[in-house]
Amino acid sequence: MFQLRFDRLAPSAQWLLLAALSAGFWGVLHAASIPAAVFLGPMAAGVLLGANNGTVRVPRLLYMAAQTVMGLFLASAVTPGILRSFLQDWPVFAGAVFLILAAASGLGWTMARSGAMPASTSIWGSWPGGATAVIVMAGEFGADTRLVAFMQYFRVACVAGLASVVAAVFTGQAGVGLPEPPWFPPLHVQAFGATLLIAAACGLLASFLRVPSGPMLITLAAGAVLNVSGAVEFELPRWLLTGTYALVGWSVGLRFTPEILAHAFRAFPKVLLNVALLIAFSAGVGFLLSQMLGIDALTAYLATSPGAMESIAIIAASSHVDMPFIIALQMARFLTVIAIGPPVARLLARHAASRRTP
Repeated sequence: MFQLRFDRLAPSAQWLLLAALSAGFWGVLHAASIPAAVFLGPMAAGVLLGANNGTVRVPRLLYMAAQTVMGLFLASAVTPGILRSFLQDWPVFAGAVFLILAAASGLGWTMARSGAMPASTSIWGSWPGGATAVIVMAGEFGADTRLVAFMQYFRVACVAGLASVVAAVFTGQAGVGLPEPPWFPPLHVQAFGATLLIAAACGLLASFLRVPSGPMLITLAAGAVLNVSGAVEFELPRWLLTGTYALVGWSVGLRFTPEILAHAFRAFPKVLLNVALLIAFSAGVGFLLSQMLGIDALTAYLATSPGAMESIAIIAASSHVDMPFIIALQMARFLTVIAIGPPVARLLARHAASRRTP
């Protein structure tokens, strides 16, 4: 198969090419109204470069910094309203989270038994937590992050596209039509400085403790407490979040190789079935929630959709839905995956591998 030889270019030329490709992919996805285009575009550019012998990689320090900003971004969604919504209906939340994660685990275990992908990779790739968090944690615990990324972001794209269509049908709109924030808004210097200091302190603590996925998880925990208490108002301008998503997307995409892509495409029919079944099952759980709690169907559907929380939040923000309920359920599932992911993944992977051993 013909391959380009990007390794023949100087590193500076590779970075310029990566930036140009990222902008191009972002433009196409943005024009198609794909949520999280600013993340998926750089990742696609990274895949193209990495699969064609590119040699540049995101420095570890920059990747850790991106994780801390991701943690603050997620923490900024944790508000008193979300906590009240969760405490009011926590048995229902727990039941919905358990059903969706049990279905995802079963699908991952079945894929592992079929031999489509390694056991740990199949299970981590099937779990609907925050896609970036799952990829980071999967790499820390031995899974192939490139294949996990393939499964996670293929599902993210499917869920985002389908959720956009469903929202348009329910609201009668042609698209989500979110007004975009300015790239360079006026900065509140004190709040921005506090935001950077918190991110830096959490990153240093994570580096000292050597917690898996620590920069993101420790920053998320500390940031959530500070945000709910009202002690700090995080200042996360669009240019900072854009750079963060690009760094994470590049970090994932540049790890792809021709061998990994060949393996992923061989497993594509089973990945597609895995994604379709999980989306359908989650929609069924959403229907049960709408019947039990009397909430509108679109709120229930978005709350249980197994995609990236930020993409769902973007779609929900443009519709007449119960945003605190949606974010609370999405956050509950995300935190549950973080809490139970490593031990459950090890158990399921070990069991799937033993069942396949003659």
